Amino acid sequence: MTTEAVPRTTGQLRSFVRAVHPRQALAFAVVVGVLVALIGRPAREVLASAVAVLVVQLCMGLLNDLLDVDVDRSSGAPGKPVAEGLIPPGNASFGIAVLLLLALPLSLQNGTTAGLFLLATAVVGFVHNRWLKATALSWVGWSATFALLTFFVTYGGWARDADGSAPYASFVVLCAVLGLLVHFLTALPDLVLDNVSKVRHLPLRVALRTGAPRLRLLTLVATAAVLVLIVWTTALHSSIAR
Repeated sequence: MTTEAVPRTTGQLRSFVRAVHPRQALAFAVVVGVLVALIGRPAREVLASAVAVLVVQLCMGLLNDLLDVDVDRSSGAPGKPVAEGLIPPGNASFGIAVLLLLALPLSLQNGTTAGLFLLATAVVGFVHNRWLKATALSWVGWSATFALLTFFVTYGGWARDADGSAPYASFVVLCAVLGLLVHFLTALPDLVLDNVSKVRHLPLRVALRTGAPRLRLLTLVATAAVLVLIVWTTALHSSIAR
């Protein structure tokens, strides 16, 4: 009994690590941490912001897999522990609840205003995963999340001592556009599976008209252009916030 329980628990943990989309969550955390560092905030605030974003994104990754169980099963998408039955839905729901409970204090540690903006990305993520991701409005959640994170970065600080300010409108808009483009980039590798499962998000709708190779090239060029604009406008203002 004991020898069986240990492998089962280990397998559950490994499956949870896969289900929370750790690479995407880590990418968000690293980018936010770098932005916080670039605006001159101390190391403890860089760490606090990155960890808070990481936990929120891990929660969103697990929620994505939980809500997509039927779609993932019908398409045969690999690497989906909830759809494969490796993680029972009840365990996935419990994991989401635990991550949300961790996200609350971690977000607010960055200041109340900044924390609320970060928690708002969790609400956006739920709406996106529940209603928007399989429609032509699939870009909305990505753009909104990127825009909200700019406010989290610039308003952040250390708990009650947070004294940030609003980001420049140009920075917010460009980050929202970058969010749309990142949505396209992350969707491109799974277009075939999404087509099979009838998930008609915006990237698939466009790819069916342009072809995936052309769409990939256009998206990469547009992403590079937006990144250049972000760097240029930031240099112009000498900051990302007022």
